[in-house]
Amino acid sequence: MQRNATTRYPILLVHGLFGFERIGHFELFHDVKYALKAAGSRLFVPHLSVTHSNEMRGEQLLAQIECVLRGTGAEKVNLIGHSQGALAARYAAALAPDVVASVTSVSGPNHGSELADCLRKALVPGELPEAVAQNVATQFADLLSLISGSAEFTQNALAALNALTTVGVGHFNDKFPQGLPHTWGGQGPGQVNGVRYYSWSGVVPQNTLPALNPVQGICRTLSRYFTTEAQQNDGFVGRYSSHLGQVIRSDYPVDHLGSVRRSVGLVAPEPDPIGLYVEHALRLKDADL
Repeated sequence: MQRNATTRYPILLVHGLFGFERIGHFELFHDVKYALKAAGSRLFVPHLSVTHSNEMRGEQLLAQIECVLRGTGAEKVNLIGHSQGALAARYAAALAPDVVASVTSVSGPNHGSELADCLRKALVPGELPEAVAQNVATQFADLLSLISGSAEFTQNALAALNALTTVGVGHFNDKFPQGLPHTWGGQGPGQVNGVRYYSWSGVVPQNTLPALNPVQGICRTLSRYFTTEAQQNDGFVGRYSSHLGQVIRSDYPVDHLGSVRRSVGLVAPEPDPIGLYVEHALRLKDADL
């Protein structure tokens, strides 16, 4: 029998780059929402720009936190951010710690992404490929925003890319260091300004055939662009780059996209990545959050 995971404060699931709540019948957080709601959690998925800087998305998140507080009567919220969503959550908690009970980073690039570094180097500033890439990516983001019901937000793909590089996140961290480890690969402060900080992430498995899990195959291909954290990344984010606050674990056998949805392949990962969200809701409940 499943335990009751009704947290004291509502949970907001914050999507990352090119993320959304729903397109037609497809929900990005469908598996997570179903599992958490079945366990008794109150859930919301804020609408944010599909592509933009961490600060811009963080400001949008702050506005929607206020809406949730007004609508529920709650005093605070628990933020669970996937990928770039973790940086928006950190921004919100740094600026308004009085309304954020906890920040949980799931596969968040809290020290930048080597993949973003590679893309940034490939796009020479001011030259045609950069302009073309920005135009295509921004138009794609505009389309996602339109069909997902978030057309009121502006998009800026180049700002998003710059915000995810090691240099870009480094500048972000200089302004918002809450929860960051003092040593590379270490644990960060578990609580800052009354806000609890947690993180978990994975490492893309190397022994699964691409035909059995095509999405994981893509992540494995992208993982080859990592040098500092070679074979210690989920295809988008390095294992130690993801560390924030209390590190629950950073080497789950799951790729970047698999940390938010159940596998579409023939082989299901162990442990179940969606079950980790329920476990965490229980952790938040036990901490009276």
